[in-house]
Amino acid sequence: MNVLITGANGGLGTTVCQEFLATGATVIGVSKEWKEPSTFKTISTDVTTADGCESMVKQALEFGPLDSLVHLVGGFAGGSTIAETSDETWDGMMNINLRAAFCCMRAALKPMQAAGRGHIVAVGARMAVEPSPNFAAYAVSKAALVALVKNVAAEGKKFSVTANVVLPSTIDTPVNRKAMPDADFSRWVAPESIAKLIVFLASATAADTSGAVIPIYGRA
Repeated sequence: MNVLITGANGGLGTTVCQEFLATGATVIGVSKEWKEPSTFKTISTDVTTADGCESMVKQALEFGPLDSLVHLVGGFAGGSTIAETSDETWDGMMNINLRAAFCCMRAALKPMQAAGRGHIVAVGARMAVEPSPNFAAYAVSKAALVALVKNVAAEGKKFSVTANVVLPSTIDTPVNRKAMPDADFSRWVAPESIAKLIVFLASATAADTSGAVIPIYGRA
């Protein structure tokens, strides 16, 4: 299986890549830049642009058919009420959390539909389905991601292309621990748990699962 993973060098991305490698999959990791050597194939591109995503898929296809796209790219910002949210924050969240997903999925769908098979998995957030005072820009961008995935799933039926989204609570990564040092880390969801779920959804075993919005909250 050839799997294309965006955001592959992030806190979650590193774990997801290793989980796929353990299954014997060919992993093609995507990031804007790579500063260190990797144990898998890598692509450098800006996934918030259409050209960057088209180039990404073109390069990925050099390694063989594209079986799965795992979209992990995302960002977090906010801390203000809707009345005080700036255009910069709003547009930034829509760009990194929604536009990037749209550009990546659009580019990947073309070869998947032509091949008559494929799996797309995106990582959203718990805030997509729960009220999030002071973080509306983030929450709305993640809710829109859910709507995007559901529409991809609906259109993908006739091509045997599945699309699903997982919604973690706070993920137990070094970055999050540093940002919230007084939190109870034991209640957060482990990256390994998310990675195992993603591997399942990106596999032929999950061929009958599409359009699912799956919470994975840990004990939070």
